[in-house]
Amino acid sequence: MPQSLVKNYVHIIFSTKGRAHLINKNISGELYAYLAGICKNLESWPIQIGGYTNHIHVLCMLSRKIPLMKLLEELKSHSSGWIKTKGLKYRNFYWQNGYGAFSVNQYGVEIVKRYILNQEEHHKKRSFKIEYRQLLEEHHIEYDERYVWD
Repeated sequence: MPQSLVKNYVHIIFSTKGRAHLINKNISGELYAYLAGICKNLESWPIQIGGYTNHIHVLCMLSRKIPLMKLLEELKSHSSGWIKTKGLKYRNFYWQNGYGAFSVNQYGVEIVKRYILNQEEHHKKRSFKIEYRQLLEEHHIEYDERYVWD
C-alpha cells in the first residue's frame, strides 16, 4: 500500500503541578487557543480544548508524523513558558510531570467534546482526582496511586 492513512483521535489530560488552581477565566481562553496553535503546528488537529482551574483536556486527531510523547512535550513546555509571561502570579507555573491519554472511537468524538465543554459544571460535583481515577478505570488502565500525583 503506497499511502499511509491514519485517523487517531486522542483525549489528553494533564494538570497543573500539585493541582494548583491557576487557570482562571482571565487566562483560560487564551491558553486554550495557544494549545490549539501548538497542535496545529504539529499537524495534530485540535477538535476541542478546555479544562478547569487546575487541569487541561485536549481532544485532537494525532498526526501520523509525530509520536504522542512529542506532542505532549511540546504542549506542556511551550504553554508553561507562555503562561509565565502573563504576570507575577504565574512565574512559578508548572504542569505535572505525567499525563493521561485515551484513544477515542470516531463515534465517541462528540461525547468527549461535550464532556470537555462541560468541565465547569462537571467539577461542581467531583474533583479532578476523582474524574481522573474514573477515566483510568473506564479505560481499564492499571495504575499505582503513589505514582499518579506529583
